[in-house]
Amino acid sequence: MKTTDVFPADYFIRDDDSDDANFYQTPRMVVHLDDPAIETLASCYADTLPKDGAILDLMSSWRSHIPMAHLTPKRVVGLGMNADEMVNNPAISDGDVWVHNLNQNPKLPFADGEFDAAVCAVSVQYLTQPLEVFAEVYRVLKPGGVFIVSFSNRCFPQKATAVWQVTDDAQHVQLVVTYFQQSAEWGEAAARIKNTETGASAAEDPLYVIWAHKPEADDSE
Repeated sequence: MKTTDVFPADYFIRDDDSDDANFYQTPRMVVHLDDPAIETLASCYADTLPKDGAILDLMSSWRSHIPMAHLTPKRVVGLGMNADEMVNNPAISDGDVWVHNLNQNPKLPFADGEFDAAVCAVSVQYLTQPLEVFAEVYRVLKPGGVFIVSFSNRCFPQKATAVWQVTDDAQHVQLVVTYFQQSAEWGEAAARIKNTETGASAAEDPLYVIWAHKPEADDSE
């Protein structure tokens, strides 16, 4: 199903709709989460990702926050907008850097069932064709594979979609759940939330992590 079959097209316009390649051509060697949020994300990855699997890091940058010593993945593939950032990412396997603009082409350059898991950290707010991308992640995952999407309250506002900018964090959670529900036959979504309502300090970054599995028996194939 296409994004425009479910949502009005103007939900996914952006203040800066120019070519994303221009915006991301300069490496940004910064993290977009504070230390407590990074620890929460790494802990969620440790609990949810397969220990020795092949992982796709979608919309990747120079840090993936995958706890490598704990999980020892056999392969981590980075797909993002800036090669220099990904080359400096210690989690990404040698030679597995892919520069690819998902807003221009949501089709992933990988085979069906190539990965055991996929992650998308603090970037889902930039997707202009989210249902197509989530469907592609479903395709490249093995049966039983998991897709983990995380976000905080930070973003590049000029590149975030209109629907993201006019909704709050609770609505962002529901929006991402809807992406799962409308894109493919994902299993039931689960979430881990770190914010003031769950006991986090008001001075800390909130963190919202939503994930779902591709069923072991994929009836669509």
